[in-house]
Amino acid sequence: MAKKGLWILFGLLSVVVGLYPTIYLFAERKFGILESKSTELLANILWNVGFYMHISFGGIALLIGWTQFISKIRIYKPKIHTQIGKIYVVSVLLSSITGIFIGFFATGGLVASLGFICLSTTWLYTTVMGYISIRNQKIYEHQKMMVYSYAACFAAVTLRIWLPILTIYFGNFVTAYRIVAWLSWVPNLIVAYLFTRLFIKHELPAPG
Repeated sequence: MAKKGLWILFGLLSVVVGLYPTIYLFAERKFGILESKSTELLANILWNVGFYMHISFGGIALLIGWTQFISKIRIYKPKIHTQIGKIYVVSVLLSSITGIFIGFFATGGLVASLGFICLSTTWLYTTVMGYISIRNQKIYEHQKMMVYSYAACFAAVTLRIWLPILTIYFGNFVTAYRIVAWLSWVPNLIVAYLFTRLFIKHELPAPG
């Protein structure tokens, strides 16, 4: 029951936060993280393109990526698994590359910028390696890399859990944001490492 409950929570958080970027389409201009941005930056067309591509495609990746861990789909519906995987990889490429770009303008200065740039770089690297691995029929390596990839993707969820807690604790948004730039994803990768060590000791059945 506990395992099933955690799985339901995992999927629910992925879907809810994956849909979160749609709020930016209807909310006022100074909504969410945009409240902390300068008027000059908000008027920068290139930054705006990068920001909206990052949150849009990142939302898609988060929204669909968790389904790739459903064994019934992966094993018995390999074509669906493959198609979702292709959409996920393309979404990650677009979101991570734009994430690296907008990371240079992160609220909180150098500490926050480095955290988010490292996150996007890690997300990009693990996803590309996961894709290359499956193209080379290296199933075990593919599975490990995609666990790491989605752990980085799931930072969108853990950020939204930690940020309000840290903001209340420190009484300062910028301080909390500097910390969450690292806390949102480094522990995720540690969990991913432990997960792969415990549950992917041997190659899982390949799609098809």
